[in-house]
Amino acid sequence: MTHALSVRARLPLLAAIAALALPATAHACACGCGIFDVGDGTLIPQASDSGFSVFYRYAYMDQNQNFEQGHKAPAADNSDQRIQTSFHTLGAEYMINHKWMVMAQLPIYDRHFTTSATDDAGNTANVTFPLTATGDAMVQLTYTGLSGDMSNGLSFGVKLPTGRASSPTYGHYTQNPPYDPDTLPGTGSTDVQVGAYHVGHIGVGREGAAHWFAQAQYKIAVATQNGYRPGNEIDSALGVSYDLATGGATKFSPTLQLLGSVRARDSGVNAVPLNSGYQRLLIAPGVRVQVSRKLSVYADVELPIAQYNNAASSVAIEGTAGQLVAPALFKMQVNYGF
Repeated sequence: MTHALSVRARLPLLAAIAALALPATAHACACGCGIFDVGDGTLIPQASDSGFSVFYRYAYMDQNQNFEQGHKAPAADNSDQRIQTSFHTLGAEYMINHKWMVMAQLPIYDRHFTTSATDDAGNTANVTFPLTATGDAMVQLTYTGLSGDMSNGLSFGVKLPTGRASSPTYGHYTQNPPYDPDTLPGTGSTDVQVGAYHVGHIGVGREGAAHWFAQAQYKIAVATQNGYRPGNEIDSALGVSYDLATGGATKFSPTLQLLGSVRARDSGVNAVPLNSGYQRLLIAPGVRVQVSRKLSVYADVELPIAQYNNAASSVAIEGTAGQLVAPALFKMQVNYGF
């Protein structure tokens, strides 16, 4: 398998995985973690004869800035102060043949949520609540037979409501659980996702080759519960990657991507429609290291260059306004093919 073909064979996973985008009820904290599921970082190693591979992805987000519409806003406008989250995602995929691939993944959230909370005695203070729980699982089928070199593909996925969608209680906060539907690891909804990708090869030759790719995926909730429906979301990526010739088995491939997200407002009796949803554009420099034919590692940092939140510009909605955003997002993924 040539390197160009192996890249194309790996790109079906680019259309995989729509995770969660989590603003917050009665508060408002746009997570936007679905952006981790698109782009060059989801590439997997060359498929072996079995076509089976596994991956582990670690992503980190520290939402510590309050945004109202397109600008920073006073922290006092938002009763939520900070959300620190480590996302651990375990996944596997199997290339059935040259035209079809199936993928499954399960995320695990390690979250620390700092918000203004009222205890059972009526006392209010800023408190940090830890939560480690599984998120919603995803199963996806990708069709790679649109072209002989697998450079084009379509995907169809289902996100299952397997994640925690109810708030735990903490000590003196049994009457007022701190986590709302949109700050929990699970949305409680069953979502359908459709996606498409294309990858192009720039230049010729196995080494020193440049590639470009474009990918988009759209997610919509088709069944909901607990009075909460997450907004429809589209995530996309446009990027280039250059394979550096090293003269050895290890290969380094610097990448540069533009990542975009558009999320509609949430709905339902437990949502805050007027203070949820966003549009976001990020630039993401990164590097992929092909350690061996079976093992690869990818890492990047994702920096917002433009963003707009559907948030009130004053303290007008249930006593709060704004959404918490992160000044930078981080992702690292390890892939191993058998």
